[in-house]
Amino acid sequence: MVARAASVDDVVAVLTAAALAGRRVRPIGSSHSFSAIGRPEETQLVLDELCHITVGDDGLVTVGAGTPLYRLNAELARTGWALTNLGDIDRQSVAGALATGTHGTGAGFGGLATQVRALQLVTPAGEVLHCDAGTHPEVFAAGRVGLGALGVVTAVTLQAEPAFALHAVEGPGRLSAALECFEELMTSTDHVEFYWFPHTDATLLKCNTRVPLSVGLDPLPRWRAVWDDEILANAAFAGVVAAGRRLPALVPPLARVSARALGRRSWTDHSHRVFVSRRRVRFLEMEYAVPREQAPAVLEQLRRVHEDGDWRTAFPVEVRLAAADDIPLSTASGRDTAYIAAHVPAGTEPGPWFAALEAIAGEVGGRPHWGKLHGLDAAVLRQRYPRFGEFLAVRDRLDPTGVLANAHLDRVLGPAPGR
Repeated sequence: MVARAASVDDVVAVLTAAALAGRRVRPIGSSHSFSAIGRPEETQLVLDELCHITVGDDGLVTVGAGTPLYRLNAELARTGWALTNLGDIDRQSVAGALATGTHGTGAGFGGLATQVRALQLVTPAGEVLHCDAGTHPEVFAAGRVGLGALGVVTAVTLQAEPAFALHAVEGPGRLSAALECFEELMTSTDHVEFYWFPHTDATLLKCNTRVPLSVGLDPLPRWRAVWDDEILANAAFAGVVAAGRRLPALVPPLARVSARALGRRSWTDHSHRVFVSRRRVRFLEMEYAVPREQAPAVLEQLRRVHEDGDWRTAFPVEVRLAAADDIPLSTASGRDTAYIAAHVPAGTEPGPWFAALEAIAGEVGGRPHWGKLHGLDAAVLRQRYPRFGEFLAVRDRLDPTGVLANAHLDRVLGPAPGR
């Protein structure tokens, strides 16, 4: 069953009816998650009609839960504001991105949830809670990365900042050099990430520096943006992936060709236009958050395992950073974090490649991204998150019978006490 909500009252009606009938409800955003976190068992609650945006003079922006990030970014830019940091995808709904712990990169910057200043949340009992640091503070603390398990978030207030530009510099690098000088490299500018191409020592390095809009913009020429981002990064890469699926033996030489095709470029544009990339090649993803100081060793071991195995890995491995935060189920909760993400083509079995990343990251207490594939359960995750019990206490109070749960949440959080 699919239910659509155009108002808070609609959400209240769906949840209270489900609780009375003993049915389960899962809210859904843009269906971007790879994990089964949003999969319904009985009722799917669609929130895309909750998409209002109100921007205050102080940069506080209140957003309907179903608002896609790309619409929010455009409205903020129009009114002279910007989010402090973003991931490289903007198709998610605001509430969905927050619920799964979406993040960008930058040693001094937290994930999207660190920009939240207030939440409006409907509980399965039909209570509408307005939460911030002073009102229902325990719900606010947990609900910033809430997995959709505490209630249905209907609106979010985020703190934006005056609009700024990013000066982007991209070019080829070497994994060996990145591992040798990891800390120096990843803190060399405000927002740094790199992509390692398995079967090679090659990386694509992206370094973004925050600059005021007053310095002026120097965006990529249209032809260069189309050539690099549409033809090479999407169309040509799609061809590489397709060829590798038909003839796996082609993957290593094609990876070397792809790595050599990387060119150096630089430009300056509005922040959201630089943070966000267009990804048109479908894939499955696993991402682990590891203590930042452990990242070089994890990557070195991952490379060694890859070299020793007979694997054909067409997709690059993505490496990013985030600052520690104070959110119970944030993957960066309590520690400066490095993110390491592996990908395989959609429709294929991740098999030993994902298993290798999960095992290696697990040796250093790695935490899986809530919206991406992993095999951990509540017993293991409780050991990885010092504040796991704090989150469960809020969940058990707000949803004691598991109205908002599904099989996936039963696995990663444990069943609600009334199930």
